[in-house]
Amino acid sequence: MTDQVVGTSGSEAPGASPAPGAARPAFFGRGRELRELRAEIDRAGLDTIAGRGAPRPRVLLIAGAPGSGRSTLAEHLAASLADRYPDGVLRARLTAVDGTALTEGEAARLLLDGLGARTVPGAGDDDLTHALRKELTGRRLLVLLDDAASAEQVDPLMPEGEGTADLLFVAVSRGPLTGLNGVRPCALGGLDVPDALALLESWAGEVRLTVDPRAAEALVERCGAQPAALVLAGGYLAAHPKTSVADLAHRLEQATADGPGGPGELPRTARLSHDALPAAAARTLRLLSFAPAGQVDAHTASALAGASLPTVRTTLRELADLGFLRPEPGLAPGDEPRWTVPTCLQPVLRDLADDHDRPAELQLARARMLERTVRLLHSCRAVTDPEGSPARVALAALPRALRFDTAEAAAAWLERSRAALLASARLAVADGELDTLARRLLAAVVRAMIAHRGEAGAAPDLYPVHGLVLDVAERRRLPREKAAALLNLADLDASTGRTRQALSRYRAALDAARAAHDAVAAGRAMESVAGSYQSLEDWPRAADWYGRALTERLARGEHADAARLYGRLGTVHTYAGQYGEALRQWRAAVAAYRRCGDVAGRARALSEQARVQEYAGRPQESLRTCQEAVQWAREAGDDRLLAALRLRLADTLERLGDPAAAKLHRAAAEQLLAPDAAAGAESGGGQERPDRQDGEGGPDGAEAGWRTGRTPESAGPQVPVVPGAPGGAGGAEGAREPVRTGEAPPAPGERAPQGTGAIRLRNP
Repeated sequence: MTDQVVGTSGSEAPGASPAPGAARPAFFGRGRELRELRAEIDRAGLDTIAGRGAPRPRVLLIAGAPGSGRSTLAEHLAASLADRYPDGVLRARLTAVDGTALTEGEAARLLLDGLGARTVPGAGDDDLTHALRKELTGRRLLVLLDDAASAEQVDPLMPEGEGTADLLFVAVSRGPLTGLNGVRPCALGGLDVPDALALLESWAGEVRLTVDPRAAEALVERCGAQPAALVLAGGYLAAHPKTSVADLAHRLEQATADGPGGPGELPRTARLSHDALPAAAARTLRLLSFAPAGQVDAHTASALAGASLPTVRTTLRELADLGFLRPEPGLAPGDEPRWTVPTCLQPVLRDLADDHDRPAELQLARARMLERTVRLLHSCRAVTDPEGSPARVALAALPRALRFDTAEAAAAWLERSRAALLASARLAVADGELDTLARRLLAAVVRAMIAHRGEAGAAPDLYPVHGLVLDVAERRRLPREKAAALLNLADLDASTGRTRQALSRYRAALDAARAAHDAVAAGRAMESVAGSYQSLEDWPRAADWYGRALTERLARGEHADAARLYGRLGTVHTYAGQYGEALRQWRAAVAAYRRCGDVAGRARALSEQARVQEYAGRPQESLRTCQEAVQWAREAGDDRLLAALRLRLADTLERLGDPAAAKLHRAAAEQLLAPDAAAGAESGGGQERPDRQDGEGGPDGAEAGWRTGRTPESAGPQVPVVPGAPGGAGGAEGAREPVRTGEAPPAPGERAPQGTGAIRLRNP
């Protein structure tokens, strides 16, 4: 939560000061506000009085300044209402730690992640909010939106109509959210004096307050009865047993109103407590304002401060006892303690850092933290490699604190640190002074996420990461990395059906690759442009761009890629109904595969040639070509392809009036498929026909099996080109598709059957 936890009296013996690190109860006072909020939930609206169903969910608004305990109150309310909302509590913070307000789409994505709903990479705000509203409808949920900056953040997230009456939205903000109709804010001021004294007592101990009750009340007044300021004051008293309550109240009264952190009770109390710390501990405290997403552990603090782990561990415990850090709940026994810097203290600590530390020192601290994060990400990815691989050998040489024992432990760390890692990437790019480290961090994030979550699972997070890579590449004028980022973004666009947007990015990537004199990336971009036109069924442009890519491959003597591109041209001409040109391209593909010595590729190209001959009304030629393909498939040892070809032969022979021969070929195919059928039966599935794969169609088999131009090296050593998720249309290569059978040739003038037009992406 944003604001400091507010607790009740501890379990210490009467009159004793609380032990350092002792757990304190989580909530104080606010009885009147809780009663108001519960009454607001039960209040009948005009629609209910009129006998109509509520058109929108009920909305509660808790408004208060940072440090007023607004987030703690919201959490306490949510816990007390748990029995009313069996589907649970859904949380999202609408303002980042650095004060940047999230867009409605970013907020919707956070909530969808909380629901476990899959999000589309790069989806727009409208699509995301629509998906969220659809997911929320019909559920009995409490949605807690913390630190909302405006009504425009909250309103698009709420569904309307039937099935929304059982939803409750609780928004936390600095002030009234003008624009949310019918919402009456519960405004928080200071705590009541008895509750404020109880909170102070839970930190400073009972005796310190009872011996001088008037001074205690004066201290509450100096803190504005604000929970966060009272916690810091109580922590100060606990750490300085010789300081009286009256003395602390006097010091706060004498403290300057304006200073680092600005005016107000909380900044004044924080400055006083900070100034009383030893120099090393005060410096560590200030640097914690740069911890990503406010999440702190000993290793992060050690990297920021450049201090040893034992020293930092002691300092963090002391800062927690002073109220500057909040322990993270839910840690398993033996876990490294973790803390959170309360959001209300972030601007105060940052201003203190700017006031006390030189810019070069702050930049060095950020660089140390980023370097450690990069090494952790490398370790996180390396643990997924096989034993004995170079990455695992390098991993074993790392310090123990930077290693993961198992892939499961690395995956758990990656998931737990996901928000902090993305925040680190954003802040590193926005800083602009550490672009080299930022590029390394972005590349490491991409590799680690793909290693543990797969390309499809990581795509929603990788889309903004590739956008950050593009920002750095444009700022630093790095055309090779710009091409890589554009290719990655375009692949993700294509995988989600945004073909025209992908096409625009592929063409921009081609320009960047040419500027970088990167022939491999340029070739990949040209093929991707062609694939996009193919998905748009613009056959002339698709053939033109495939032809350009083919010319480049032939000029560089890349015959295997040229063979594949001959096949792509044959596919496009088949789609366009230009069977003569299609046959010419497939024959060229067969010849190219023969020169390369690729027997399996030659068999697949022959099978596609036979298909086109059948479309063109030449069954006898198709039969001979298919028989030749059978011979080469047998030589290649590809049983699935051989079975598919025999099924095609059977279909062709049936059309030519030879059912006996057709029956023989069909029986041979079934025999070849028998092991697959047995395996499918053991796994609970039936026999898979070899003539279809993943629902794809179209005469695309021989040329759809190789990924070209993937440019992790050519795109620069730090930014890999990452393929998009399955289903993309962007010219990257798809899974090898066996030939299909059972398709009658089209009638004269009819175009050949088309597939989905999608080109599946797969790692080579």
